[in-house]
Amino acid sequence: MILGIDEVGRGPWAGPLVVGAVVLPEGITMPGLTDSKKLSAKKRLILDTEIRENALGWGLGWVHADELDEIGLSEALRRATIRAVEAVETPYHEIIIDGTINFLKETSKGRYVTTMAKADFLVPAVSAASIIAKVARDTYMEGQEVHYPGYGFASHVGYGTAKHQQALLEFGVTPLHRRSFAPIAKLLSATEPPKPTHNGDDGEKATDTAKAIGNHAEETIAEWLTTKKFSIVERNWKTKYCEIDIIAESADTRYFIEVKYRSSSTQGGGIAAITPKRLRQMRFAAELYMTRHATQKLQRLAVVSLGKGEGIELLEVE
Repeated sequence: MILGIDEVGRGPWAGPLVVGAVVLPEGITMPGLTDSKKLSAKKRLILDTEIRENALGWGLGWVHADELDEIGLSEALRRATIRAVEAVETPYHEIIIDGTINFLKETSKGRYVTTMAKADFLVPAVSAASIIAKVARDTYMEGQEVHYPGYGFASHVGYGTAKHQQALLEFGVTPLHRRSFAPIAKLLSATEPPKPTHNGDDGEKATDTAKAIGNHAEETIAEWLTTKKFSIVERNWKTKYCEIDIIAESADTRYFIEVKYRSSSTQGGGIAAITPKRLRQMRFAAELYMTRHATQKLQRLAVVSLGKGEGIELLEVE
């Protein structure tokens, strides 16, 4: 009784890494069972149904883009493999992993593992694992086309293609994208504003002053929101790649709020600070937050500005 393991999605620019794990009945034959990459999409779907119906046990392990960015690809492969194996409840006597790395080495099952290059060609259970992982991932990415129209996820499923590259240049990076991968990191680096340079103590003092003003503005606006019957959910929510100044909720709406201090009326109100690029960044941060903190409330992007002698007003930007 072999538990076959294979992964799909190691190299795409966007989308999850998925590991499949399958235990097939001894002696079963499924014509066409081979490496998923060698099969047509139609044949994969047929075999995926047959595998799920006939397997003694199967499981999938997922690591999505934001988690992969935080832990790196090697750890993502290990975690996804462990998650796939934990989903299989049927007994087995041996584990075969496609490739040369034992991702279960540090677990109690590590001693039962055999690693094998090209196992997805040679071992039916590994071929089956490759197929169910591929179909599950492709189906997920095809569904993202509804949420991110124009990117072509239904066709390239996150891999680097000319169409994908063009969409990134036109629409920007989404929460599906692996921001630690070189093509995405390079794109983000090219669109990020230059970091301020400091000249000795004067530069450090200027930075400290700007921070103090920003903190005071956020504190003032948080207090103002409370008086307007908003509840403050988060302040200065941050990840490695983005941040949200204030997340607040009314009875039926959650607001992702950008706080702006305007030292002069010539700078315009808060809306003037929300450039198309900044709006994309706000949208990305809000969508990433939502992947971890879902709610049935309406979602809105908003800006609140504070300046000398000016009133405070919350303005929706999207």
